Amino acid sequence: MSDHVPLRARAGKLAGWALAAGLLLAVTPASADTLSEAAGNYRIDPSSRINFKVDQVGGGGINGSFGSYSGSFKIDGNNVAKSNVTITLFSKSVKADQARITDFLRSDAVFDIANYPEITFRSTSVTRTGNDEARIDGVLTARGKSRKAQFAATVGKRNGKAISFRVTGSIYRSPYGMDVGTPIYSNVVQFDMTLNGTRK
Repeated sequence: MSDHVPLRARAGKLAGWALAAGLLLAVTPASADTLSEAAGNYRIDPSSRINFKVDQVGGGGINGSFGSYSGSFKIDGNNVAKSNVTITLFSKSVKADQARITDFLRSDAVFDIANYPEITFRSTSVTRTGNDEARIDGVLTARGKSRKAQFAATVGKRNGKAISFRVTGSIYRSPYGMDVGTPIYSNVVQFDMTLNGTRK
């Protein structure tokens, strides 16, 4: 009989631990509500990254970026759908891997920086797709033409004063009068951005 007493004691302790763990799980959320916890108004920081790519038939393509931009976004903690974002890209800051391509992108064949110095995006709706993910619909204006656009955003790093989002989306360039080079170069511009926000 004495050999079974320690086993019973250990079994009782294990049962107690299992009950405690179950109660802890019952009162702890499965995952943090990241978007709601990050509620606030933010300024888009200069440390952000705005990259894009246009594929080419047979491989390769154009890899570019914007070095100058401004904007802000608001995360509504009570209703993420009421959040919003506005960003302006300054077209003269566009840059590619090669100087000749940079000059081409700045010319009147593409961004026409002399006549259209700004490219803007303003959100019209934000739809939550996960605890740290959202779909952003809005209006993109370039070369004087405005069209609907959609991007996907995922929370990256976050602390009390700052938050980072990875934002991706694909835009057709022909509606903006920038279809030069098609079909050798894709009509689709793929954006891959990191937007760093500093709390206002």
